[in-house]
Amino acid sequence: MKQAPSFGSKLRNNIVMVPECISEASGILVFGQVLKSFLFSTDVAIIRNTNANAIIAVYPFTPQPTISQALILAADKPIFCGVGGGVTTGERSLALALHAEFQGALGVVLNKPTPNKLIEKLKDTIDIPVTVTVVSLKDDIRGRIAAGVDILNVSGAECTPDIIMKIRDIAPDISIIATGGKTEESIMNAINAGANAISYTPPSTGTLFREVMQRYRSE
Repeated sequence: MKQAPSFGSKLRNNIVMVPECISEASGILVFGQVLKSFLFSTDVAIIRNTNANAIIAVYPFTPQPTISQALILAADKPIFCGVGGGVTTGERSLALALHAEFQGALGVVLNKPTPNKLIEKLKDTIDIPVTVTVVSLKDDIRGRIAAGVDILNVSGAECTPDIIMKIRDIAPDISIIATGGKTEESIMNAINAGANAISYTPPSTGTLFREVMQRYRSE
């Protein structure tokens, strides 16, 4: 296997690296870009300092165009923006998704309570991939697929591999992003079950800064 040339610098050698085993995934081809690793974060500093292929920017607040605009401007790689689907839904989610596309998002993400009718409306409105999160074996996977969802984002904790296998039984070719967990074993379990890409949650800024401060003190 040929070795890829690499370049680094003294100022940018401290970045959040996703686990190397994620490269074993097939990836998802989105507008000509192969995406294997997604960083789950809305921290601008971390987003600017990671080797992940793309960013999933979902947060536990009402989606706001100002937030998505800031994240898209800060990111130097593709970003998938959260546009609601639970408390925020219907016409508001449609408007948020259209706004995210116009700002430059590569995809949008809807959370678990999203009605299938909203997926259908989004597919008629925007021209970027629609991703819906799946959290349980009881979720309406067939309904999501029938509504036209492009990517299923599996976040089922220890049940993630089982959910992925269920999806593969229903739709062998649907694109799947899966939460990989903290270990190489859990990441490979998701990939072997059929995940095309892995979502990785990085350490918090506080944790990373604590490590830096400990190093400074020891020096």
